[in-house]
Amino acid sequence: MTWDVRAVLAAVCFGYPFVMAWYWMAGGLLFRYVRERHEPLPTLPPPLASHPLVSILVPCHNEENQAAETFGALSQIAYPNFEIVAINDGSRDRTGEILDELAAQIPQMRVVHLTSNQGKANALNAGALLAQGELMVCIDGDALLDAHAVTWFVRRMQSDGRLGALTGNPRIRNRGSLLGRLQVGEFSSIVGLIKRAQTVFGWIFSVSGVIVCFRKRAVHEAGWWSASTLTDDVELTWRLQLAGWHVEFEPQAVCWILMPETLRGLWRQRLRWSEGGTQTILMSLPKLVAEPVRHARGWPACINYLVSILWAYLICLGTLMWVVSRTGIPVIPFIPEFRILPEWAGLVLAVTYLLQALISLFLDRRFEKSLGRSFFWVVWYPLAFWSLQAITACVGLPHAIFRMRNPKGTWTSPDRGFA
Repeated sequence: MTWDVRAVLAAVCFGYPFVMAWYWMAGGLLFRYVRERHEPLPTLPPPLASHPLVSILVPCHNEENQAAETFGALSQIAYPNFEIVAINDGSRDRTGEILDELAAQIPQMRVVHLTSNQGKANALNAGALLAQGELMVCIDGDALLDAHAVTWFVRRMQSDGRLGALTGNPRIRNRGSLLGRLQVGEFSSIVGLIKRAQTVFGWIFSVSGVIVCFRKRAVHEAGWWSASTLTDDVELTWRLQLAGWHVEFEPQAVCWILMPETLRGLWRQRLRWSEGGTQTILMSLPKLVAEPVRHARGWPACINYLVSILWAYLICLGTLMWVVSRTGIPVIPFIPEFRILPEWAGLVLAVTYLLQALISLFLDRRFEKSLGRSFFWVVWYPLAFWSLQAITACVGLPHAIFRMRNPKGTWTSPDRGFA
């Protein structure tokens, strides 16, 4: 009995991240071999046969400190046919005034003012209704879009009419704190790798809301953005794919973003992601069950997420057992002691994550030449963020269940760090 319980607990706690690491590495390398091997360099986008109008949607709420930089970068887009639709979502600072001033200087820019804070989803819906282009690139109000990102999006959309959305490649630009550097490691060691693997295996869990391109017809068929979900980007990603559209990763479409650099900001962000992801799975699961064959590509992503929640609870339970066992109090009569870091498993995971980091740096080195300097932080990423993921998953599940009937339509300005 002792061996059975310990074996099950260890198999899930240490087996799940081990298996998933190899799953992501295999998918990332396949993506590299099939898609990226013959791709041109990111600084040299290929010529396009045509240049359809692209609408760039930028929802803004209290962005007076970031607006000039964000829209200044958009005015330098190296694509000949685009418009900018800025949506001022009831900002309480000078965002509205600044946007009007910028619109007077940037010919392609229009501004929509919403009288009250209605949330990012409603802001995007308002902008989409006014957008004249069939392709819509959406970025956050504090993001800096690479000059060639639109060209890469258009090129890929033109190559496949089944694509309903393309998620871009966000790169972190604020690295002045320990948390900032750890998140550089996160985005360098796992995010791009997961997006590549999910593209290969046929189902993206979520587009990056900070940099994504949608086909307007696909968004219309899927039902636009929903204001009743905590993470509208995750929920729309699933509805697009459930409607039959494909969603893929376009690593060449780069965008520079700001991430939280305080523990409070990071916790709030990751808890929101966890709640929103769980909420989306709970809403999508009945559709997967109703048509299991039609939505077969979505089952691996769904099962992985459900297993990740189970893993999170077992990790927290095992950690609690280990802490209590240090006091000498038997947690369970037939488990006198639980080891939170088994020697052989810990070594295997450490080697696996090191290999994962090396593969990720290999895949992303063409987009960010200085990644080698962040290798130290890449190595420490799993310890910090797998722990954070476990805690937020445990808290996020009950929050998501209780929030299902309590939609939120407003938003607040996120923690943007120190730099």
